Amino acid sequence: MATEGQKVVLITGCSSGIGMGIAVMLARDEMKRYYVIATMRDLKRKDNLVEAAGDAYGRTLSLLTLDVCSDESVKQCVDSIKDRHIDILINNAGVGLVGPIEALSMDDMKRVFETNFYGAVRMIKEVMPDMKRRRSGHIVVISSVLGLHGVAFNDIYSASKFATEGLCEGLALQLLKFNVSVSMIEPGPVNTEFEMKLMADVSKKEFIGADAETLYHFRNCYLPTQVNLFQSLGQTPEDIAKVTKKVIESPCPPFRNLTNPLYTPIVALKYADETRSLSIHTFYHMLYNLGGVMDVSVRLMKYLTPGWLRRRTISPV
Repeated sequence: MATEGQKVVLITGCSSGIGMGIAVMLARDEMKRYYVIATMRDLKRKDNLVEAAGDAYGRTLSLLTLDVCSDESVKQCVDSIKDRHIDILINNAGVGLVGPIEALSMDDMKRVFETNFYGAVRMIKEVMPDMKRRRSGHIVVISSVLGLHGVAFNDIYSASKFATEGLCEGLALQLLKFNVSVSMIEPGPVNTEFEMKLMADVSKKEFIGADAETLYHFRNCYLPTQVNLFQSLGQTPEDIAKVTKKVIESPCPPFRNLTNPLYTPIVALKYADETRSLSIHTFYHMLYNLGGVMDVSVRLMKYLTPGWLRRRTISPV
C-alpha cells in the first residue's frame, strides 16, 4: 500500500521489456516517491520482474493481473486499488505485426488494434474520470516513432499507433481543463526479447497471398535492415524508462517525447514539404532501389556510431 506522499503508478504490460524497465526504475527510486502497481495478463510470468525489482518488491512494487483486452479485467484491477486512486497511468501493453498486408489475417490485424488502441482506450476510460474529479493525474502512453511516420511492412502496427496518437492528442486538449496531463513516449527500435522473437518468427513465416516480388523485397531488403537497425541503433528498455521518468517528474510534462535523437531527422523529413511526398519517395528509394546500400550503411553505423550516442536520450524537460 502506498504511503503518504507517494504517487501511485499503474503500469500495463510489465512481464518484460519496456514495461518491466519502467516498473523497476520507478519502484527503486532512491527517494521512494512512487508506489508501483505492475500488471500483466499472466502472473506466472512475474519471475524476471520480481528478480529485477529486488527488495523493492513488496515495498514499493506490487503485482496485479490485468488484461487490457478485457473490460472486466480492467475494471476488477482498478477496483482492487485502494480508493481507485491512481496518480499516473502508464499504458505500455502492446503487440506487433509485421509483413505484407495482403498476407496478414483480419483476426491478427484486429488483435493488434484490440491491444494497442482499444487496450489504451479501456485503461483511460476506467482511470480518467477519477483523475478529472480530483483535478490531478498524468496519463502516459508508450507509443512509437511509427505513430508519427509509416514504414513499409509495418502498416497495421503503425496504424494502431497513429490512432493512439490521435486519440491522445484530442484528450490532451480536453484534460488540460481538469489539470490532467497526457504524454506520449515515442521510441524507435528497442532491443527486447519481444522484438527479436518477432523478427525470428517473421523470418520463418510463409506469408501466403503475397506476390513473389513483394516477398523478395520483404525478406532480402526489409528484414536484414531491420535486424541491423535494432542491433546498431536500438535503445534498451532502461533508456525508455529514463525518458519516461523524466517526463512524469517534469513540472509541465511535454506531450510528445522522441526517445532516440537519431530518429529526429527522419520524423522531420515528413514535414519538409507541404505535400508530404518527400518522405514517401525517400523511403521508397531506400527500400526498393537502395536496399543493399541501406543494409550496408546500417551495418557501418553499427560499428561507427559511439555507444554513448546510441544510448543517449532526449531530455524532455
